[in-house]
Amino acid sequence: MRLRIFFCCCVLVILACERRFADETNKKVFKYNQPESLTSLDPAYARNQGNIWAVTQLYNGLIELDAQLHPAPAIARSWQISPDGRRYLFHLRQDVYFHDDPVFSNGKGRLVKAADFVYSFKRILEPRTASTGSWIFKGKVLENSKGEVADTCFKALNDSTLVIYLKEPFIPFLGILSMPYAFVVPKEGITKFGKDFRSHPIGTGPFLFKSWDEENAIIFHKNPRYWKRDIKGKALPYLDAVQISFINDRKLEFLTFQQGKLDFLSGVKGSSKDLIFNPDGTVQEDFAGKFKVEKRPYLDTEYIGIQLDTKNLPEDNPALRDKRVRQALNYALNKKALVLYYRNNLGIPGHSGMVPPALPSYNRKLVGGYAFQPDKARKLLQLAGYGPHNPLQIRLNTVAEHKEIAEFMQKNWADVGVEVEININQFPAHQEAVDNGRSAFFMKSWFGDYPDAENFLALFYSPNFSPGGPNKTHFKNSTYDRLYEQARLEQNEEKRCALYQAMDKIIVEESPVIVLFYDEVIRLTQNNITGLQADAMNNLRLEKVDKI
Repeated sequence: MRLRIFFCCCVLVILACERRFADETNKKVFKYNQPESLTSLDPAYARNQGNIWAVTQLYNGLIELDAQLHPAPAIARSWQISPDGRRYLFHLRQDVYFHDDPVFSNGKGRLVKAADFVYSFKRILEPRTASTGSWIFKGKVLENSKGEVADTCFKALNDSTLVIYLKEPFIPFLGILSMPYAFVVPKEGITKFGKDFRSHPIGTGPFLFKSWDEENAIIFHKNPRYWKRDIKGKALPYLDAVQISFINDRKLEFLTFQQGKLDFLSGVKGSSKDLIFNPDGTVQEDFAGKFKVEKRPYLDTEYIGIQLDTKNLPEDNPALRDKRVRQALNYALNKKALVLYYRNNLGIPGHSGMVPPALPSYNRKLVGGYAFQPDKARKLLQLAGYGPHNPLQIRLNTVAEHKEIAEFMQKNWADVGVEVEININQFPAHQEAVDNGRSAFFMKSWFGDYPDAENFLALFYSPNFSPGGPNKTHFKNSTYDRLYEQARLEQNEEKRCALYQAMDKIIVEESPVIVLFYDEVIRLTQNNITGLQADAMNNLRLEKVDKI
């Protein structure tokens, strides 16, 4: 009864938002739901999916990624990279304007200039901004003698020419510039609104901000001065508005989608997967043809991490520092069954390294991982000194969302003589313990920030120890570090790919992580929606989406 009442309330909220357009029956409003929190419409804080999807509709950067995740022109119409890979010269379009807003003279958005990018980039590096995206430039752009970001790393040569200087070549840099952190913002807006820019966004994108009811919905309207056109010369976007709702119950979200009150869903989690998919991953007969289902590899690796640094561990478990034990824990898991029975075949079993199948360096033949071999697991445990008379005991830290999978793995490990206790934490506490090295054995995931294997392999580079960096296992290997540094400088794509594979093979051998599965992008879309394309980063771009 409570669920029914809650559902009715949410539908009423959505209907109320739609009534804003009721007097204009031909308006095309794209409606999607954001179950996770959306905290800011300022690109400096575009850390989670909710923020990223929303700001992508409001802003642009120098470049963007095409459907194959290759760098493509955006506000920068072209660019040149110096032969040594340290100087990036961008030529800006001269027809891109900020959204109309009272912060500008006469309320009309002004032309975007190279100086705006200098300001935007320096802003996310400013300590007082406290941006979660400062890492995209730190350690990469030119530094002074003190190791700090140099004032001269970003230069506006004139209104339409921007230069970025790196301290050394960094091959994925263009991919980094496509991230929402690197979107351009106007100084006038930041000066006027300060921290409140989060709810008074001013961008250059296909949609402009209209309203934000923090508890219920966000509304964007079509930007009539948007600079892009389609291949036939028609102005973009096609949609008149975008509406974002906040239903955090997955079953209720799907029911709302069934009612036609949402235009698409992304990701199927928890018990909602059983509402839609059969155990083998096919769509249930009741829903066949009622909506479109799209499934493709995702830049997301789900794994178990093993903390190799005992400094901050409240309880030391020496067994986890024995490579044979880590390998045994890998062999003991039936990852194929995990994906089939506990995820309705949504995902790819983790039988290779850390790099997911969506990236070119993934190669299961060259980087062979751990298939299900329980007998081999028992032998390795015996060699390490563990067996019936000396059972291995471990505590696995995870969150409630993964409890069912954790219990499946617990049974797998019990079959080879390993006793695993499952410890469920709230997500913030779990994250904090992992980041600060206080969790010895933990479930985590890594979503690619940009489409390059370097982003996944950075998790094992020793200078990247958490909490300051992404190396949450505190893995340290001199050969690995040397290959990583070599790969960052290698401009030949084929050679760089071979270096990535060599690094991934070291991770498989040393097993600081247990790769469980590689996730997939799952999208459900109403049949009257066209132009919505999924990619391996699960980006949401609505500028070419239409509603027929």
